[in-house]
Amino acid sequence: MGNCAGVEGNAEINPSFSAPNSSGTGSKNSSKNATDSSTFGTKTYGSSSSVPPTPRTETEILESSNVRKFTFSELKGSTRNFRPDSLLGEGGFGSVFKGWMDERTLSPVKPGTGMIVAVKKLKLDSFQGHREWLAEVNYLGQLSHPNLVKLIGYCLEDEQRLLVYEYMPRGSLEHHLFRRGSHFQPLPWNLRMKVALEAARGLAFLHGDQAKVIYRDFKTSNILLDSEYNAKLADFGLAKDGPTGDKSHVSTRVMGTQGYAAPEYLATGHLTAKSDVYSYGVVLLELLSGQRALDKNRPPGQHNLVEWARPYINNKRRVIHVLDSRLGSQYSLPVAQKVAALALQCLSMDARCRPGMDQVVTVLEGLRPRAQ
Repeated sequence: MGNCAGVEGNAEINPSFSAPNSSGTGSKNSSKNATDSSTFGTKTYGSSSSVPPTPRTETEILESSNVRKFTFSELKGSTRNFRPDSLLGEGGFGSVFKGWMDERTLSPVKPGTGMIVAVKKLKLDSFQGHREWLAEVNYLGQLSHPNLVKLIGYCLEDEQRLLVYEYMPRGSLEHHLFRRGSHFQPLPWNLRMKVALEAARGLAFLHGDQAKVIYRDFKTSNILLDSEYNAKLADFGLAKDGPTGDKSHVSTRVMGTQGYAAPEYLATGHLTAKSDVYSYGVVLLELLSGQRALDKNRPPGQHNLVEWARPYINNKRRVIHVLDSRLGSQYSLPVAQKVAALALQCLSMDARCRPGMDQVVTVLEGLRPRAQ
């Protein structure tokens, strides 16, 4: 552990690190997380013969979830038959539509009345699509936290797989952080730090004793914002139960999104809660810099944000070179330096040197303005 020291600026905020793999790495139900093999990509998948995301059966998962089962007809009515003008977004998983429901009965209602929900309709061109759908129901159907998106219900009917979530009107952090244009104001410093703290709380909850879950796909597009810019983690399709007993890691196919995955996970497929901490460090660096983790449009040597920024955030006098110039004088430089030092800790190449997410939360809470 001695190799973890010596980073300039760390002494001020360096929490006492936990022993290797002691932060959020115990779990329930993980004995069947056997080793898979695949190549890494941006959500590229290997063979369909891989083990399910949890040893529980599909029936057990659906019966134990605390969410409503919808019929396909109900969700068709709620979204006006999935009309294009109800479309909220599209991704590799399928499409998300805006729907309307009665707040009390959750029955479909006329557009513009009741409450708005987000209905995700999965493309099922592979067994993987069903696995991810089931993982969402498994985790969000049981877990509840202010910084996790609320799953309201699901639909499993013939070949149809749908999920119904609370509506997050501000969309993703990715949208707010990276959109460009003269009519767009950059996300202010205080909101960036609010999102950083709340997303950290969500991860800390997942890693804690109640959940013991490894998220595995922490990135700006999976952090959604409500009308008050409260941050909530979404998309649990790649989540895994952490290791059980005396196991130090879960062996799994390498999956996730390029630019965010921890180096030891890429190299070995060994997944721990500290893999999530690395991904968190990448997002924290994106919040500081206003730049994407990977961007081939940047000059040579700057395509990978972490590789380019590491020498700067390793020296508090050079941190200013990484900070988003659009922020002007919105922040205190000493606070920004401490956030950069925290990002550097999270991005340690040695997973044992990374803080636990509960420690990250403590540091960020200590950096909030006193008036808040």
